[in-house]
Amino acid sequence: MASKLPDDFRCPISLEIMSDPVILQSGHTFDRVSIQRWLDSGNRTCPISKIPLPENPSLIPNHALRSLISNYALVSPQKSCLGTDDEQPVALISALVSRSSSPELKLGSLIRLVRVTKRDSSLRRRVTESGAVPAVLDCVDSGNLCLQEKALSLLLNLSLEDDNKVGLVADGVVRRIVRLLRIGSSDCRAVAATLLTSLAVVEVNKATIGSYPDAIPALVSLLRNGNNRERKEAATALYALCSFPDNRKRVVDCGSVPILVQAVDSGLERAVEVLGLLVKCRGGRDEMIKVSGCVKVLVNVLGKGSAKGIQYALFILNCLCCCSREILDEVGREGVIEICLNLMEDEGEKIRRNAANLVRTLHGNSMLA
Repeated sequence: MASKLPDDFRCPISLEIMSDPVILQSGHTFDRVSIQRWLDSGNRTCPISKIPLPENPSLIPNHALRSLISNYALVSPQKSCLGTDDEQPVALISALVSRSSSPELKLGSLIRLVRVTKRDSSLRRRVTESGAVPAVLDCVDSGNLCLQEKALSLLLNLSLEDDNKVGLVADGVVRRIVRLLRIGSSDCRAVAATLLTSLAVVEVNKATIGSYPDAIPALVSLLRNGNNRERKEAATALYALCSFPDNRKRVVDCGSVPILVQAVDSGLERAVEVLGLLVKCRGGRDEMIKVSGCVKVLVNVLGKGSAKGIQYALFILNCLCCCSREILDEVGREGVIEICLNLMEDEGEKIRRNAANLVRTLHGNSMLA
């Protein structure tokens, strides 16, 4: 009977049916015992892809696959955490996953699940371990606006658990998010961007999301065309993704730099933080140098911005001055040295340090002129 099971239920190492499937950073799933034995033997590459692994690789439970295997009744499932004392969440999940449930019943279940999982970590784990995620994703795909919005909100709640982040990406959530970034309602677009930020907390997800077709372009488009909330969430997602160096070129290549500069000028300070990461790559610096008025926008942040905005603006100006004589001269004409001297008395250590670095750059290059 076991031979009739799908091959995906078998561990690639032991070829046995998995009782505790876990996801490696490479995105491949193994039975916990088998992959742990592989790691304990000193191996630090994925057995399938040969991708290098960190010294202490994370093993993320694949709750959805475990539930599917358990449903075949060929692997003894662990005692469900949805016991008899939790009939309400059991009923909500049952209504959500049932093919016979009406859209109205599914919506009611989603609304209540969003409410109860918002602050309850144990319930978030229960929903995931029940195998309900595919049903939630079906609601995202449904075309029903109300179902989409509530399903996204539930996915956002579930993503608050670190163990769920890689699993959600493996289940195909990124494809749905990207689609709704383009064609969803305003609320859907904002929540979709927030969900990407949450998923990008995990390093392997930064790479996966960044390389996904249209993910970064969709965020840049939302930054350009969205309302205030959408633009803020898009900028936050871009910042999370750009902490992974390979994504910076992708963001620059989407024509994001002029859009980000304009966003900073309109008061969206999260955008200056994104620029602070993009300036670390050559393409980002080259694009900033081309943008007319970029220096004036950054200098304006020095005078009116928050502490973090000032910190990033100083860093960006210093990087640009180090690679462009024209920028250096423009910064000097804007009276930045005097501003920096005042900022060197600031309470924030990073602001003082960045201001001092910019002063040294300006003084050093002026003496060479």
